[in-house]
Amino acid sequence: MILYPAIDLKDGQCVRLLRGEMEEATVFNDDPAAQARAFQDAGCEWIHLVDLNGAFAGEPVNGAAVEAILGAIDVPAQLGGGIRDMATIERWIDKGLSRVILGTVAVENPDLVREAARAFPGKVAVGIDARDGRVATKGWAEETDVMVTDLAKSFEDAGVAAIIYTDINRDGAMQGPNTEATADLARAVSIPVIASGGVSSLDDLRALKSCGAPLNGAISGRALYDGAIDLKEALVVLKG
Repeated sequence: MILYPAIDLKDGQCVRLLRGEMEEATVFNDDPAAQARAFQDAGCEWIHLVDLNGAFAGEPVNGAAVEAILGAIDVPAQLGGGIRDMATIERWIDKGLSRVILGTVAVENPDLVREAARAFPGKVAVGIDARDGRVATKGWAEETDVMVTDLAKSFEDAGVAAIIYTDINRDGAMQGPNTEATADLARAVSIPVIASGGVSSLDDLRALKSCGAPLNGAISGRALYDGAIDLKEALVVLKG
C-alpha cells in the first residue's frame, strides 16, 4: 500500500479542515512547497493535493501553490478540487501533474471522466466523497441520492486509474477511517481504491492493510501534522 500524505490548500496555505467545514480550518504550514519537499525527503512516493477553495469555486484557485509544489518535488502528485472541464485537466497534466482527481463532475458529467481517462491513460482518478453512503459534491456542500458503490461501478469500464473514497464524517476528526465501507467498496470494483478520511494512527493503517480487500493506499493529513502518526513508521507499516 502507498501512503499519500495530504496537502490541503486554502488561500495558498497548507491547512486541514474538520469534516469538510471551511470555517474549521487549521493552518499547518504557510509554505506548501516546503511541506511537499519534506514529505518527499521522508520517503513518500506520492503527494496528495486538494484545492479546497477550488472545490467550492468550481475552478482552480490555488494554482500558484500547486505549481510551486510541482516545482519542488520529483515524486508524482495527484490533485483534486475544482477540476471540472477538459481544458483544466489538460493544463494540469501539461504542468507535470501525474493524476487529476475528478469528483463533482463524476456525478454531474460522467462522460467527461470517460473522455479524460481515454485521453490521459493512467492519469485520471475519481474522487468519491460520501456521508452515510451517499455521494456529496461541490466541496461536500451538496448531498446527492447517488450511492457510493453505484457510482464506482459505473466507471468500471472507463479506464480510471483509481477511486479515492472519503468518508466525510471521519475526515479531519481523528476518529479512524471507515475501514468496513472502504473494504466493501474495494471488493465491489476492480478499480484500485485509495482510503481517505480519519486515518489517525498506525493502528488505522494496519487495519486498512489487513482488511482483506486490495486497497491501493491510504491518505493521511492531520495525523501527520499533529504527530499522531510517525511518517517513517507509517511507510514501514504499509510497505511491510
